[in-house]
Amino acid sequence: MSSRIAVVPGSFDPPTLGHLDVISRAASLYDELHVLVVHNPGKEAMLPIAQRLALLEQSIAESDIDGNVVVASWSVGLLVDYATDVGAGVLVKGIRSQIDVAYETPMAIVNRHLAHVETVFLLPDPAHALVSSSLVRQVASLGGDVSPFVPPAVARFLGVGPA
Repeated sequence: MSSRIAVVPGSFDPPTLGHLDVISRAASLYDELHVLVVHNPGKEAMLPIAQRLALLEQSIAESDIDGNVVVASWSVGLLVDYATDVGAGVLVKGIRSQIDVAYETPMAIVNRHLAHVETVFLLPDPAHALVSSSLVRQVASLGGDVSPFVPPAVARFLGVGPA
């Protein structure tokens, strides 16, 4: 039997509880899950990639997520190149709204065309449906408490919420 490998790509700038929800559920569906921090040239990053990797690793460990989870980064080439390199046949994307569907659908079709990599959309837990990294960055930059929206490791790093 071949192993089922999937990739959850994202900027994770910073990781949110919504990200962890998607990672946790995807980890239960696949034999191996790659959580891939990718550079998005359309966004100005708050955290360097190395910090996002460290926060993801710590958050996943503290969340007791079951499964074979690999945290990595990718900044050269197409996302499907990474998927092909690790033997993944699936990309997993969290979808919060119809706007996300409209944005992700063309990329899913192109990825399937380019490399026969399917995209699976996971709907959010309602508690995280309105939270995005962009919103967290904005609230944090204005001094707001983002601890209800991010894992404890991220809250500690940002210096907000309970210690």
